Amino acid sequence: MWLITAISSAILFGLAGWWMKVSQMRGGSTRTLLLGLYASGTLGFGVHAALEGTFFFLADPRVWIAGIIIGAGSAWGNALFMKALHFGPASLTSPLTNMNIILVVALATLWYNEPLSASEAIGITLLLLAVVFIAHKRKEPLTITEKRWFILVFLAVVLFALRNGGLKVTDELDLPSAPILFIAYALSLCWFLIPVKTTDARSSERTGLWLGIVAGLFSYGGLQLYAVAIATGQANLAAPIFATNSLVVAAGAIIFYKEKLTILQWTAFACTILGLIVIRL
Repeated sequence: MWLITAISSAILFGLAGWWMKVSQMRGGSTRTLLLGLYASGTLGFGVHAALEGTFFFLADPRVWIAGIIIGAGSAWGNALFMKALHFGPASLTSPLTNMNIILVVALATLWYNEPLSASEAIGITLLLLAVVFIAHKRKEPLTITEKRWFILVFLAVVLFALRNGGLKVTDELDLPSAPILFIAYALSLCWFLIPVKTTDARSSERTGLWLGIVAGLFSYGGLQLYAVAIATGQANLAAPIFATNSLVVAAGAIIFYKEKLTILQWTAFACTILGLIVIRL
């Protein structure tokens, strides 16, 4: 059951990424996109916590500490990732930042002593290869001339690891995920509410906001299922599966925008399917 939950978390979180891509293709504002995403995500986690009766955990200081750390990982991780794309190619930036999953796998395996068989290790390797291959783009220069890119990517990896690995830590502390993610998204929302100078047109801001709201609902669903998968299964397996969410964006690009994938990107899909099969064995 946990495997289905983990796969579902990747699909839903991938759909969040898909709507972010749609916003980009339609010229939506990045700032209002993230504003809408964290607004609807905050609402989703708040309603979830209220319905399951865990809202009273907001009185626990540990929940606030976890929410602050995970929220910083989410908001600042996304902000630094977007900034890194200005200084380096997506073909390198995206797979390298996704390597935060290796830190999560190491945390679960070495610190929490989660078992890892040879076949599961092979499956994880295939999934990580899929994450690397899917970001490959034709004719994109891979030369890095800006030193800031290295710092930005390193910090983004650490911050995303705080988000993805933090949920494993809080699960081990028997803390519910919904109120923690509610705090995390609420604080992220406050961060993007800070006024900044922008040249975005009103239509661009509206597009980004509305598509961000839709993306936020899928983001809520994906992260909540990811937290359930960690709680009911193994984090060292659920995390790599969750990382394949970028393949959903690629699939949408093929279907709706008629994008042609490279051989490496098709290999990414094959690695994902094979990796899930091997893990299930």
